[in-house]
Amino acid sequence: MVPGELTAIVGINGIGKSTLLRTLGNAQPLLSGQLIIKKKPLEAYAPLELSSEISMVLTEPIASKNLSVLELVALGRQPYTNWLGKLTDIDKKKISEAFEALELSDLKDKKCFELSDGQLQRVMIARALAQDTDIILLDEPTTHLDLYHKVQILKLLRTIAHTTKKTVVFTTHEIEMAIQLCDKMLLLDGKSNHFGQPCELITQKAFESLFPSDTVVFDPKTGSFRIKK
Repeated sequence: MVPGELTAIVGINGIGKSTLLRTLGNAQPLLSGQLIIKKKPLEAYAPLELSSEISMVLTEPIASKNLSVLELVALGRQPYTNWLGKLTDIDKKKISEAFEALELSDLKDKKCFELSDGQLQRVMIARALAQDTDIILLDEPTTHLDLYHKVQILKLLRTIAHTTKKTVVFTTHEIEMAIQLCDKMLLLDGKSNHFGQPCELITQKAFESLFPSDTVVFDPKTGSFRIKK
């Protein structure tokens, strides 16, 4: 995974997508092996140091929906503020840039409980963007969204990766959308765990192994799955 790329982690339910993502973000301990970030083992990072390298958007609900949108996005600057939590001009600039990137300026004074699922997801991404880390990890960022908002969020993540040169990694069940929009994909199947560009994975017939062939069939010509009747 390199800067400026959008990468999806896909696989069947229970294969370990969220576990892998949470492990990458140090939200849970390693089961085995070692993670290296910028030539440094993950466990060697102090919590505050790591929070300036990696930001995460998880599926857990936020602690308080009584926060305003501005207050929630501003929390992304916590790794950089002093013990009083006072925002500097740099902090305010990063928050403003996040609002602009996510087109949230007209919502900044709203309470989070007033937002739709799609709006709240954009706010959570804005908080991660305001944190200004080189790596952004997102667990199922399109859950509970309709088709239009799923596409909107994924296109937004691709734009963020390409324009800010950040590494953006997310888990998803939206495999067909990921094929169309992602630079790289990791297919967790518990065996080969193929990784590469979507076109390469199609050529390698990697998608054929994701689901039982007597139920779902992958069409390499269209890059989509169809139900086997």
